[in-house]
Amino acid sequence: MSQDLQLTRRQIFDELTKIVDPEIGVSIMELELIDKVDIDKGKVNIDLHLTSPFCPAVFGFKIAQDVRDNIFKVEGIKDVKINVSNHFMAEAINKQVNESKKPSEQKEVETKK
Repeated sequence: MSQDLQLTRRQIFDELTKIVDPEIGVSIMELELIDKVDIDKGKVNIDLHLTSPFCPAVFGFKIAQDVRDNIFKVEGIKDVKINVSNHFMAEAINKQVNESKKPSEQKEVETKK
């Protein structure tokens, strides 16, 4: 693994550590909710699960969106795809989060208002 990839991976995991499950107030990394992180040429795919298959959907959406938004903070990241599994709303969460605007695009829209 190249040093650049190691640095990017470390920065991604630093960002993931900052995300807290809003229901219980514990880092998603401490809860071991991240199943897989793939990085390839600025594109990141993250597989994760929630604390239970029936975790309140609002918290599932929040965690997944926070993961995506935080990963975009890492320099050089061009695309982030989230895959929530083993949850009753996984398909809806994945669709909404992955189709949402990047944080930088959201700021552009807000400043134009």
